[in-house]
Amino acid sequence: DMEERGHSLESIMASIEARKPDFDAYVAPQKKFADLTIEVLPTALDPEDKKTLRVRSIQKLGVPDFNPTYLFDEGSTIEWTPCGKKLSCSYPGIKFSSGPDTFFGSEVQVLEMDGSFDNIQELVYVESHLSNTATNFYGELSQKMLAAADAPGSDNGTGLMQTLAAFAIRNLYEKRNAAAKNAAVAEAVEA
Repeated sequence: DMEERGHSLESIMASIEARKPDFDAYVAPQKKFADLTIEVLPTALDPEDKKTLRVRSIQKLGVPDFNPTYLFDEGSTIEWTPCGKKLSCSYPGIKFSSGPDTFFGSEVQVLEMDGSFDNIQELVYVESHLSNTATNFYGELSQKMLAAADAPGSDNGTGLMQTLAAFAIRNLYEKRNAAAKNAAVAEAVEA
């Protein structure tokens, strides 16, 4: 909001605080029921940095047809700071993490990005290290992020996690829709 809309940090904080009671009353209690939650937090890379975001995708395990995205090795806890020669980023840098956790009493997989990309075209390097992205082809994640390159969050974890969530939801819909069609065909054959 500061960079894209010209708001001051003070006005943003006041707006957040004004909405906090409604968030606490109506939104926060729903988190325990969500199969996927995206958290947007301040960076952990530099406590003085008020612009950089740390974004976490928290996906519940055990939901049929809804497999969580992870880095490198499913079930492992990974922290990864990409090579600066392969992924351009300004101070304070960029860091990814992935691993199992517990969220509101449920077993979850967390994928986190802290920092932002300088060159979104290099996202394909990150994409090559992610698994279970629910993309239809290698490079689709990078392609969709590039298509939205001018949108807020396209250079940080908000855009990345929202795009991954969209793929997961699309995949879930396609699987459930195909199962419903197959069930209808089977029912028609029996009749």
